[in-house]
Amino acid sequence: MTIGYQTVCSHCGEHLKVCVNCRFYDESAYHECREAVEEHILDKKRANFCPSFMINQNDGQASKANSNKEEAIKRLKALFNEE
Repeated sequence: MTIGYQTVCSHCGEHLKVCVNCRFYDESAYHECREAVEEHILDKKRANFCPSFMINQNDGQASKANSNKEEAIKRLKALFNEE
């Protein structure tokens, strides 16, 4: 299946070619992208024309990493009594 600018999810109707669905999306990277992108895309959940887009097929591994990150931050704040 080719994912273009206007491709939408058959279940929810949301656009698929968005930064948060891309394998290069990384909140900790410059412009939140591991690719050398020229233009900073502000709305990561909105369809865009990025030529580097590749669908993320890691079955939720990114959400697990974010969950682990949030847990680590929570523990650090508890350690320093910053809750």
